Amino acid sequence: MSAQTDDVEIVVKDVGVTFKDNAGNDVQALTGVNLEIKKGEFVSLLGPSGCGKTTLLRAIADLQEPTEGYIRIDGMTPKEVRLQQKFGFVFQQPVLFDFRTVKKNVELPLEIMYYAKEDRSRRADEMLEMVGLSEFRDHYPNQLSGGMQQRVNIARAFGIRPDIVLMDEPFSALDEFTKEKLYEDLLRIWRSTNKTILFVTHNISEAVFLSDRVCVLSPHPGRLSAVVDIDLPRPRTLDLKETQKFNELVTKVRNSFEGGSV
Repeated sequence: MSAQTDDVEIVVKDVGVTFKDNAGNDVQALTGVNLEIKKGEFVSLLGPSGCGKTTLLRAIADLQEPTEGYIRIDGMTPKEVRLQQKFGFVFQQPVLFDFRTVKKNVELPLEIMYYAKEDRSRRADEMLEMVGLSEFRDHYPNQLSGGMQQRVNIARAFGIRPDIVLMDEPFSALDEFTKEKLYEDLLRIWRSTNKTILFVTHNISEAVFLSDRVCVLSPHPGRLSAVVDIDLPRPRTLDLKETQKFNELVTKVRNSFEGGSV
């Protein structure tokens, strides 16, 4: 195994994933993926449905076993990292418990991790303040909008102080106005916590606006066709999306895709 530099956190080496479909046939979801992600980076995995981006995220998270190659995170296997509870997850649907208040939903993983009652209460309050939902701590999920529910999901993911936050199309079900507000909220939280974020999306503009780098996956079978550096200034505001540089990067990412349209 090659030496890992101090600032590289995630190493994906020659990773392939093959699984059986319902008819028992082999389906190659990923092949020959090589990628390094640095500590504190915001990296997007971009591509259409079926290109393997979620499969790659799941492999890094120890939710899917690679059939070829290996993944190392700070020199450890994904399983070792998961068992140390160093992953935070934000999925497309918030998956909040209707019978628990907003604050109790944020506290849930801290309860599972045996935090003391006072500590998890304090941490939940900190995270709800960070996502702008302090005044809704005693509300229930069905009293919140979709965007507010996703903020609770983000608060819960960051609340356990993970090293890496894995986000699988977290904004795809939301309207454009809500998405854009959450973009700025997420970047603010990311800057303040300095976590590594791996973000799955099929939205080119979203990937360019949020990311340090965009990893473009092409299908049949899924492979990494390009990695595009996003050299836009930070902090970023929505006005950036109207600039020539932003649109040039969107075009560059689009042109780097092989095998169809995103």
